[in-house]
Amino acid sequence: MNYKRLSTSQILILVSGTILLLGTLLLKMPIATQKPLSWLDAWFMATSALTCTGLVTVDVGTTFTSFGQIILLLLVQIGGLGIMAFAALFFILLGKRLSLKDRLILNFSLNQVTFGNMTALVKNLLFYALTIELIGAIILFIYWSPTLPTGEAVYLSIFHSISSFNNGGFALWPDSMMRHYNDPVLNIVTTLLVLIGGLGFTVLFDLWRKRNFKTLTLHSKIMITGSLALTISGMIIFFALEYKDSKALHAFTFTDKLWTSYFQSVSLRSGGFNTVDIGALQESTLFMMCLFMFVGAGSTSTGGGIKVTTFVLILFAVLAFLKGKRQIHLFHRSIDSSSILKCLAIFFISLSFVAVGVFFLSIVEEAPFLICLFEVMSAFGTVGLSANLTYQLSAWGTFIIGVMMFIGKIGPLAMLFSISRSEERNINYPKEDVLIG
Repeated sequence: MNYKRLSTSQILILVSGTILLLGTLLLKMPIATQKPLSWLDAWFMATSALTCTGLVTVDVGTTFTSFGQIILLLLVQIGGLGIMAFAALFFILLGKRLSLKDRLILNFSLNQVTFGNMTALVKNLLFYALTIELIGAIILFIYWSPTLPTGEAVYLSIFHSISSFNNGGFALWPDSMMRHYNDPVLNIVTTLLVLIGGLGFTVLFDLWRKRNFKTLTLHSKIMITGSLALTISGMIIFFALEYKDSKALHAFTFTDKLWTSYFQSVSLRSGGFNTVDIGALQESTLFMMCLFMFVGAGSTSTGGGIKVTTFVLILFAVLAFLKGKRQIHLFHRSIDSSSILKCLAIFFISLSFVAVGVFFLSIVEEAPFLICLFEVMSAFGTVGLSANLTYQLSAWGTFIIGVMMFIGKIGPLAMLFSISRSEERNINYPKEDVLIG
């Protein structure tokens, strides 16, 4: 691979676009569909799969043949592993060596701090992913095999295990997982796969090597505690808002409401499955979900959003400022100011992309502002939940949501780096205070 004139972010976008084009062409083939599928829908579905989002404009189970569903699943797997990691794996399997430029690109796409053995990293990434997906598929097969034909049980188990671990959000039922809202086995298996995938491969590697929370890296500690806190708080808030006077949960028992609250809180980590009609939820609940979807999952994970670590660092930076502290401390470690600046840049740029997306979507769609915000947040965070608008999108609305999914997966910084030029200046100017607030 020779990309000497392109930056790493430009190459990442180029490779992603190429795979997206190929996926669109494959989904448009007659062998992939059971009914006519427009080019726009084929592109949207390929984008949703490659970005591991799960938003759909057509029903997966009735629109696509087994071939089409497998194409979607392959795109989800590629997106979950990391587009550049998958490309590197392809070259490794062909026996080709990665150049220094290739390794730099892979290091950038996987958000690695240190420059280590990229070949070993990719192989370990594939091993962990396939092992976890296999375990999930075996558990689901054992659960489904007594009631379903063997072939169907195997297919459903593999499909939903891969979709869950990669935070794909695709289900082969037209109502996602609403029919299984009170099924404890499917609720637990699906959410565990979503949470593990959302932690990120860096955390999984760290846990496997050390297996002791005290010796984990700071990133792993923040991801584990942050994800746990977001999941519990999301569950409590969802339950409190929807416990009484809820159109969506009015027929649910107390236990069913707890299961639904837990499942949807986990799904906000970028899972994309739903066990309740999202469009029937209260406005306060939808707004709360928008905030959680904006945070998303972890770095180097299968999910999107601004990432849990970004949110946690900004939160503690604000707390440190309010307490008059100049240093930010987490788990007996100090956070460098450059990390905070990067977090603030990610937050502002991401918010800007979301604002632009909501602005244009509200122009082309006759839908309430909150619904437009929810759809854009879900797309940008590659979550895949919909307040029943995605099925009704116009051509322009479909395009806007598709672009938001792509930006959310690639990352806002990578998108801006691809069109900007870095300037290095060694000039220092005198400092002067500016009135703020």
